[in-house]
Amino acid sequence: MSVPRTFPVLDTSRLTLRQFQLIDAPRVKELAGVRELAETTFMPHPYKEGEAEMWIMNQYEDFKRRQMVNFAMELKASCELIGSIGLDLELAHQRAQMGFWVGLPYWNKGYCTEAASRVLEFGFTAMKLNRIYASHFTTNPASGHVLKKIGMHHEGTQEQHYVRFDKFVGVENYGIVRAHFDSQSE
Repeated sequence: MSVPRTFPVLDTSRLTLRQFQLIDAPRVKELAGVRELAETTFMPHPYKEGEAEMWIMNQYEDFKRRQMVNFAMELKASCELIGSIGLDLELAHQRAQMGFWVGLPYWNKGYCTEAASRVLEFGFTAMKLNRIYASHFTTNPASGHVLKKIGMHHEGTQEQHYVRFDKFVGVENYGIVRAHFDSQSE
């Protein structure tokens, strides 16, 4: 298992995936504080003052403890922060849970698929994980499309698994193991 000691920077054709900085907090609050985003994720709503700063500081600590690597998604052309993608690490089991969100102005442009593909590759090649999995609300099929595009397999549905905004919502579960990733990459 190979978790980097210094925070990695990953590149794709259109994105830089980098560590969040406290200076990003106002932009995080702006993008993540939208109700439509909160309805499709576990993002808090309303997004309270100071919450983005705390979230960013917690990421520093979680990375130091080797529990998480979470990237800011930034457009290369403009250095504009557009979202977040990361891996919650479970190193004892050589696995991680992928999670992501993208601000509404950047939906349906392929950015999330681009970032998720790169983070999946990073998890298997650089970190030597054996399994990466993810889930999304059944009311958010766009996230399922992202997970399928990067090669994850649907592993099941949990109906009415969470209460979100006073409504029951189901969860779709996806995953991929390194052997399947390697065979797709050949």
